Amino acid sequence: MIRLLVLLLAVATLTSHAGNPAPCSSAEHRQFDFWIGEWRVYTPDGKLSGINRITAEYGGCVIHERYVTGRGYSGESLNGYDAARKLWHQTWVDDSGLLLLLEGRWDGKSMILEGDAPDSKGVMRRQRITWTPAADGTLRQVWEARDDKGAWTVVFDGRYSRK
Repeated sequence: MIRLLVLLLAVATLTSHAGNPAPCSSAEHRQFDFWIGEWRVYTPDGKLSGINRITAEYGGCVIHERYVTGRGYSGESLNGYDAARKLWHQTWVDDSGLLLLLEGRWDGKSMILEGDAPDSKGVMRRQRITWTPAADGTLRQVWEARDDKGAWTVVFDGRYSRK
């Protein structure tokens, strides 16, 4: 009798959730999935810059980045889609003490996130990072900072190749 009751409760629980989609299953939540994987990151001149491991966590609600150069620099980010505000958010931290908060959107071909961070002199500068997937499965990440005159200058240009 107890087994039957447990079975009925289990079926009732499954049935009550059957019509509800998973919390992060919308198309918008999947916009950054192209970044998931293990990557070698190269500079434009072909030198290995680092290894980037990107995983989907917490039921696909969080994209977790872990970046290492093997030369004493590492950092990580947590990324998530904010459905209420209809935008992506990234929190980046690294072993230099940098905290970078970025927000933005998928524009149909690239993920573009922006935020403010201090430059080497401590002056707050607008930052923009763009991730663009290519048809061959690679992707390009360009990090830019706005200078005093409002022009964007490249801080980092990485070409990602699956490991």
